[in-house]
Amino acid sequence: MTQNPPSALTAIPVFYSPAMVADAGSFSPSAGKPGAAVASWQSLGLPLVIHAPTPVAAEQFGVAHDPDFVADVLACRRDNGFGNKSPGVAAALPWTSGAMLSAAREAICNGQGAVAPCSGFHHAGYNFAGGFCTFNGLMVTANALLAEGTARRVGILDCDEHWGNGTQDIIDRLKLTKFVEHYSPCHEFGRTARAEAFLAALPKLLKRFADCDIVLYQAGADPHIDDPLGGWLTTAQLRRRDEIVFAELKQLGVPVAWNLAGGYQRHADGGIRPVLDIHDHTMLAFATVHGIGTGDQDVLYCRDAA
Repeated sequence: MTQNPPSALTAIPVFYSPAMVADAGSFSPSAGKPGAAVASWQSLGLPLVIHAPTPVAAEQFGVAHDPDFVADVLACRRDNGFGNKSPGVAAALPWTSGAMLSAAREAICNGQGAVAPCSGFHHAGYNFAGGFCTFNGLMVTANALLAEGTARRVGILDCDEHWGNGTQDIIDRLKLTKFVEHYSPCHEFGRTARAEAFLAALPKLLKRFADCDIVLYQAGADPHIDDPLGGWLTTAQLRRRDEIVFAELKQLGVPVAWNLAGGYQRHADGGIRPVLDIHDHTMLAFATVHGIGTGDQDVLYCRDAA
């Protein structure tokens, strides 16, 4: 596989459509978070280019998942990851995984990175949903990239608070260990006393992705120390985490497609502003590392990649 030479980004490609948003009737805000995150990013004054993702077809889901499981979920005959059969959630699922796949294709094309403002992937296994995750957009993306020859090896860096059991289940069932590098710090670090050790070790840990053609990065907000389902990193440490990830991958020459992953804090008014603030920091870290808005270079985008 031949990659295009990296081009300096002058704007940040974000793959978003209102079709990604649903009301899951859940404790987790993830189904409704894409629109709120994009609106928050637009208020930062950064140059963003919003692209509509290409939705994933049932047949593409069926490569990473049991096709019968896929058909039952999409037809609302089986519970989704939120524990219900919401038609709204079912309708959004092709778009959220589509955003991840579209962002990964764009990142490979521009040689730097792209953003998919979606969540709810890594607890979904080959034939099961759970933990607010229905279909595993990470593995749907990895399988698609490998099958089409866009990538020979895909990295998954999962910095959500929780272990991606569904991701590993699919890797094991489909025997993809040689083609998908999956790492999460939650077991090895994952506690406040190990936070600084994690940040110190992160540059070395990222070298495991040096031979990957793309890294799918779950920039989770739920490792925050105030998260009800977290946490072990402060706001400043989360920002450093993201800066290190983006800087080291850039130095390695490995493009990154990143998403939102988990985050469950609520403001006193019930809103998710604390979570959106963390996602803002990730966006700002990406912009800082790539010098977005500071130059006048041209950038090549693979628009409407299918």
